Amino acid sequence: MAEKEGAIVKTGHEEGLKMAASLLEEFELPSGLLPLADVVEVGFVRTTGYMWIQQKKKVEHSFKMISKLVSYDTNITGFVSNKTIKKLKGVKAKELMLWPPVSEITVADPSTGKIQFKSLAGITKTFPVEAFAAGQ
Repeated sequence: MAEKEGAIVKTGHEEGLKMAASLLEEFELPSGLLPLADVVEVGFVRTTGYMWIQQKKKVEHSFKMISKLVSYDTNITGFVSNKTIKKLKGVKAKELMLWPPVSEITVADPSTGKIQFKSLAGITKTFPVEAFAAGQ
């Protein structure tokens, strides 16, 4: 896989979690955006921004402040840059009876305290950034 050439790769749950957290911090994304469990591997290619996360099982997380259930697949990929993740795969948010995939996440710049989620289905939702702080 050419996307993984020149990548920084961390394996194992603890090392993978640390790397995922440091990527979120570096790119000014909320620390609780990726509630992961049983991480197998996290990788990042600095030249392209391509990142991937593998975990042993799918994780469903409820963001209580906004009453939103989000599903994180065993494989999550995307391109991360400052305050943005594009071409995101492996993340779905429950909307009524549907689970549309989230394709892009953007933190407002200049900062308004808002974060926007876009799906391939054309659904765009905006929430307060603090809803995605660690532990929420």
